[in-house]
Amino acid sequence: MSDHTPGISPHARAVHEITSRLPAAFWAFHDRYHRTYKDYAELQLDDRELAGQLVHQVMMDLARSWTRLMREPAPEAAAWAILKITIAEELAHRGQEPALTAVAAFRSASRRVLEAARTRFAALESSLGLYAAIAKLPERQYDVIVLQYVLGLAPAQVANIMGVEPPTVRSHRMVARARLAKELGLSGVVRDDEEE
Repeated sequence: MSDHTPGISPHARAVHEITSRLPAAFWAFHDRYHRTYKDYAELQLDDRELAGQLVHQVMMDLARSWTRLMREPAPEAAAWAILKITIAEELAHRGQEPALTAVAAFRSASRRVLEAARTRFAALESSLGLYAAIAKLPERQYDVIVLQYVLGLAPAQVANIMGVEPPTVRSHRMVARARLAKELGLSGVVRDDEEE
């Protein structure tokens, strides 16, 4: 029997070899986080295909170092950090800033059918201001707000993805909402009535 199977590239053979030996825990991790990682990467890169390639590469890197990753005190946090570093490196390589403001505003506006053009433009302008303010948040607060409000994840899911406890998510969310209210000139007390 030969190592060379006709019609299969060396890359495909290597991928098959790696993936066929991965534990079920990796596939559970992949199934749980792949879509969110891809959605997050797309918000940053404004390129669906590139986001898919980047997340595929991150998942392959995680697969290759799965045993080491599982020895980390917080594997989810380590994996999230790897994704964020990879996105930051890609953005730096391209000389770009994260695309959240434009991408999220477009998604927000495209999800709603507004009754009149004036309302549509006011809503889009408001969204742009909000997303620009979100982009100014410190990293952890930014992640919590993007994952929960832009991508629509539940606080418990945000905690899992970031590898932190739910009270940490709640704290980051409360501080971020207060910062956003101040940045947007919203008066009144910012309450955090959301249930975990």
